[in-house]
Amino acid sequence: MPGTLAIDLGSTTTVVAWQDSRGPAALLPLPPYSCSDPCVVPSLLWLESPDAERPLIGRQVLDAALADGDHPGLCRDFKRRIGAEGPAAEGGWLSAEQAGSLLLAGLWRALPVELMPERLVLTAPIETYRGYRAWLQRASRDLAVPELALVDEPTAAAIGAGLPPGSRVLVVDLGGGTIDLSLVALEGGQGRAAPIAQLLRFAGRDLARSGQALRCARVIGKAGLALGGRDIDHWIAAQLCPDIPADGALLRVAEQIKCQLSEAPEARQILAGPGSLRDLHLSREAFERLLEERGLLQQLDGLLEAVLAAARREGLGLGDIDALLPVGGSSRIPLIRRWLQRRCPGVPLRGERPVEAVAMGALALTPGVRVRDVLARGVSLRCWDKRSGRHRWHPLFVAGQSWPTDQPLELVLACSRDGQDQLELVLGEPLPEERSEVVYEAGLPVLRERPAGAAPVRPWPTPPMAIPLASPGRRGVDRLRLQFRIDAEAHLLVEISDLDTTAGGETAVTQCLGPVR
Repeated sequence: MPGTLAIDLGSTTTVVAWQDSRGPAALLPLPPYSCSDPCVVPSLLWLESPDAERPLIGRQVLDAALADGDHPGLCRDFKRRIGAEGPAAEGGWLSAEQAGSLLLAGLWRALPVELMPERLVLTAPIETYRGYRAWLQRASRDLAVPELALVDEPTAAAIGAGLPPGSRVLVVDLGGGTIDLSLVALEGGQGRAAPIAQLLRFAGRDLARSGQALRCARVIGKAGLALGGRDIDHWIAAQLCPDIPADGALLRVAEQIKCQLSEAPEARQILAGPGSLRDLHLSREAFERLLEERGLLQQLDGLLEAVLAAARREGLGLGDIDALLPVGGSSRIPLIRRWLQRRCPGVPLRGERPVEAVAMGALALTPGVRVRDVLARGVSLRCWDKRSGRHRWHPLFVAGQSWPTDQPLELVLACSRDGQDQLELVLGEPLPEERSEVVYEAGLPVLRERPAGAAPVRPWPTPPMAIPLASPGRRGVDRLRLQFRIDAEAHLLVEISDLDTTAGGETAVTQCLGPVR
């Protein structure tokens, strides 16, 4: 069964998702490494000796009660050090890159035999994107996959949550070991090419030296703290069992209680000890009081203020943020959600899939799954510019933009004269140009020629579409709302709404304007 495999390697958990041509994307169980509810692989490795070739991975480490301690064969929290400066963890046998490579190879071996990945896409943090890309190329040399791609995590999370290209998104990432707040601006929007995963290998050919530009979201502000979900587990353990050390079994029970309290007002678990059982109980009210006493909200306030201060330096405020996007398991804690809504009033909260949003977005950004193709030529609409008193070409879709489109491009047109009874849609195609630029055709980077300045546009050979108005228009008054999109058959469609409410309310019709290329 051919398809696309996405791996979101996280500091605490790794999410693996799969999509083939016949069904929707879904998380992929990988026994014996993965846990259930949610279906993730703990980002853990344990080696018996420095030269061991097959380490314990994920759930195996937890089941063997080896996830805690300072054994040099235990590897955790290595994701953030991949691509960054610095040696292996102090006293550890493996570097971060070696641990990541072993985890990747282990997950690949655990894939169901009926799956045949045609492409693999991984996600990377923006701050170490270049180094992460270099590591991925080395780590994947022995993986039999024709296509390899990389996408930055904030973009993947936003697209996985259903946000349109061009959005400004505050990503609140509460992982196992860290909290990171990032205000990012996604690629695309306003007629610009939508984001797409960066291909590192295509048809078995290495694209490392293809001259592709980095395709990352732009970071407007970022702040972080070395505190995360495991610290919260320790707080719960100390609250419920102050008389015993927080070993692996107690921390696992504390984590289960934390997860239960994200869904229910009460949580109860049994802790099995040597010759005894303990009934551990915690209410959501007591849990939230514990978080406040430990200063979690105060720390979050400081991080958010640092990010918003960076946004203000660029002339942006809360009203310019399109969405809040909590990701990571701890972001499901209701107190965190309420804090976000209280500190960012009026900004929509998009946190329906905090655990899998990054992996699902990575699938959506990968050529060959949802991105069917890219435009070789753009499409422009001729509009009347009242300032210059002449027509100009307004770009609708540009060369390199993916189709079919996820979100329509909306324009509102006004009449250019009083008594106007129709508007014409004159479409054109920007002509090839003379200076070089990289665009993407079927996911491959292609060098095109483009000159400086405005590109000449050749009108489409088909007659312009005349749109009759329900009543005579007035000069300069908004009259038509147009929503342009490209369907799966590469046809340019427009939904036309007449804004004249005196003629019985706004009506909408969809017309096909012809094929694009």
